[in-house]
Amino acid sequence: MIGFFKSKGKQQEDEQRPKESPPEEKKGLFRRLKEGLSKTRSSITGRLDRLILGKKEITPEVMEELEEILFTSDLGVETTQELIDMVQEKVARKELSDPAKLKTVLRREILGFLQSPGPASIRWPEKPPLVIMVVGVNGVGKTTTIGKVAHQLIKQGKKVMLVASDTFRAAAIEQLEIWGQRVGADVVKQKSGADPSAVAFDGIAAAVARGLDVVLIDTAGRLHTKKNLMEELQKVKRVIGKKLPGAPHEVWLVLDATTGQNAISQAKMFHEALGVTGLILTKLDGTAKGGIVVGICHQMNLPVHFIGIGEKVEDLRPFDPEEFVGAIFD
Repeated sequence: MIGFFKSKGKQQEDEQRPKESPPEEKKGLFRRLKEGLSKTRSSITGRLDRLILGKKEITPEVMEELEEILFTSDLGVETTQELIDMVQEKVARKELSDPAKLKTVLRREILGFLQSPGPASIRWPEKPPLVIMVVGVNGVGKTTTIGKVAHQLIKQGKKVMLVASDTFRAAAIEQLEIWGQRVGADVVKQKSGADPSAVAFDGIAAAVARGLDVVLIDTAGRLHTKKNLMEELQKVKRVIGKKLPGAPHEVWLVLDATTGQNAISQAKMFHEALGVTGLILTKLDGTAKGGIVVGICHQMNLPVHFIGIGEKVEDLRPFDPEEFVGAIFD
């Protein structure tokens, strides 16, 4: 269930609060998360375990190898350096001397990095619909992610519309239509090659007329380094705002975790151009580069709404920093 929609009253709060899963179901979900993050866990904690095995003190050699482990696990240069500086400071102050305690210290600091942007929560506008613009480069799984988010929203009782503003790929329009049929969401589209801004405009108009709760706008994959393509996304955003003042209320950037450090540069460019409000990391089950979630949270100070750990609908999971860290370290 999506648990990040803040309510505007007790009744709405009760309706939107995720139901507590039975203990056995929670165990099953956590086990699935651990399985999905197994490559990342092996990359980080598996190598940490081998590093500290048999060590009696934290030597310069241990610190050098620790830095290599963190950096090659795709936490990023800045995040790795900050963690190394923190450990060295604790060692210098004699607050840390036992290598066996390194994991506990790193776990605590990494959790802090993930929690620093605050909870992944958004506010409903005074009047619906809530408009979410979804962006990202080619191949990250935007359209599939939109379908999975729509499924979760509809399970919450929300009336959802999908808008096919990726008009450059006919396959993207067809894919969104299939998701709409699968989850029971309205879909607004035009023919391939149509103006993406016009499709977004029509989608907002239709959602307002039908009294829908949420609009999810799919956009064409954009190379973050191509200025003209980013300008077109900016135009889509402006047109949405002209049709519905204050919209889009959210701009979500979908990132492919397998790209590692490149995801940070993508996030910086999209954020500069569009004012990204939240992140979704896909394909974490297929990579050892899950440390990028830590690096991107810390460097961008943006919340992660979802992580993808598999192909199934339920494998798009609301991001929980404690669960994520637990699945890697525990």
